[in-house]
Amino acid sequence: MATLDYVEVPSYATRLRSDQANHDLRPAPKVVTSLPRPDHSPVRNMSGSPITQPMSPSKAGSNLTSMLLSSALQLPANAPAAPRSQGTKKGSSNLLSTRDPLSIPITTTNFRRFVAKSGPIFWLQDRLEEIVFWKRSWKYTLVWMAAYAFLCYFPRLIFLLPHAAILGILLVWHPALRKGESLDALPPRVIQPMPQTQSSEGSADWLANIQAIQNLMGAVSDVLDLAVKAVPYLTYSSPYSGAVLSLVLATFVLMIPIVNMLPMRTTCLVLGLLPFFATHPFTQHTLIPTLQAGLRPMVNAWRFRALRVVDDDNLEDKHWRAELRVVELWENERWAPGTAGGSEELSRSEGFWSKTNLKPGERKAWTRGRDGWSGVSDDGSGEVSSNLTFSLGPGWFFVETEDWRPDLEGTWVGPGGADESGWVYTNDTWLNPQPNPLEEWKSSGGMTRRRRWTRRIYYSPPLNV
Repeated sequence: MATLDYVEVPSYATRLRSDQANHDLRPAPKVVTSLPRPDHSPVRNMSGSPITQPMSPSKAGSNLTSMLLSSALQLPANAPAAPRSQGTKKGSSNLLSTRDPLSIPITTTNFRRFVAKSGPIFWLQDRLEEIVFWKRSWKYTLVWMAAYAFLCYFPRLIFLLPHAAILGILLVWHPALRKGESLDALPPRVIQPMPQTQSSEGSADWLANIQAIQNLMGAVSDVLDLAVKAVPYLTYSSPYSGAVLSLVLATFVLMIPIVNMLPMRTTCLVLGLLPFFATHPFTQHTLIPTLQAGLRPMVNAWRFRALRVVDDDNLEDKHWRAELRVVELWENERWAPGTAGGSEELSRSEGFWSKTNLKPGERKAWTRGRDGWSGVSDDGSGEVSSNLTFSLGPGWFFVETEDWRPDLEGTWVGPGGADESGWVYTNDTWLNPQPNPLEEWKSSGGMTRRRRWTRRIYYSPPLNV
């Protein structure tokens, strides 16, 4: 019997199609899947596509509060007045969250009051950010670091902080210090006018409070979205909950003798000053980029493996019992000098990355091969529009519990790999791959980049009826 010799086909080979139709082979079925979504990928979006964001508020109508509440709150007709008090015992004291019944008029009134009176809260938030992130002056931040170090070694002085805060406010508003005069020169019983404690509705300060509340709600939501990812591991909704329990118990026992040996004052000093060193401009712009450049391949490999562990944890039993393979897709962009549009703060004078910068006749924005010629049509007349059509063999399906993942390692390009988002940078002719763009490319005005996306498929043989 004759034997067949199999030849390994390189991954970068391009399949040649015959001009003559072959009716002996049954065409593979088309499987439709959505395109990769860079904005929803687990890595930071590095694309320079123009992003339209609302600018800071300057003018608004007097009914802005009513518009916000009417669009955000849509209560059902049979909504209970006290949703949390259902099932509680009678006579029990109400909590602050259940003090007033659920009502749109009360919500509107309290929201108007909160917007008008929340200015000092966000003023304090801005001052804290200026201190921690070194935005005002290095001397200004060093003074607060010295004050914190002083409190660490004399912790009893913490009880004097309320008095110090009140004295500071009194001295700041003292009429002699505000006018630069001496105390003896002032007439007796000088009464200063009451400072404005709330902003009038529709004013610039009132609109700034609305903007701060908007951004605070987004920040809180982002933090909760990150925290909710750990919930399955803590509620035994994941098979790794047992391993997490064992790890926490082991480290808890090991930390008991270590905690007794740690000096409390020195530990509080180090832990308190560590955020200041982490947010220093030298750390952010010099130290961290240098460490990232040296440890980038290892960090990207560990990040890719961590994402793969998460995907494996979401696999179902039918996926584990089946054969798994990987299909790939390439995302292509070109750099163009100029601004990316939008507001003046968001515009970048050096240039921006975008798929719209690709030249006519070159590779498409999405290609199935690294050669760039097995492209995807933008208008959908070809093989793909908003969805991508793959020709998978009979019985092959995409894994339903996961989406497209960017290749953070960049092993397909060889040594050097990719940047932290999986991009590999090349010159104007898509050659000489580098993990970072070169300055000579930017000065010449021609620079490209591409990123590899992968998704797993599994084999489920059709049932014979």
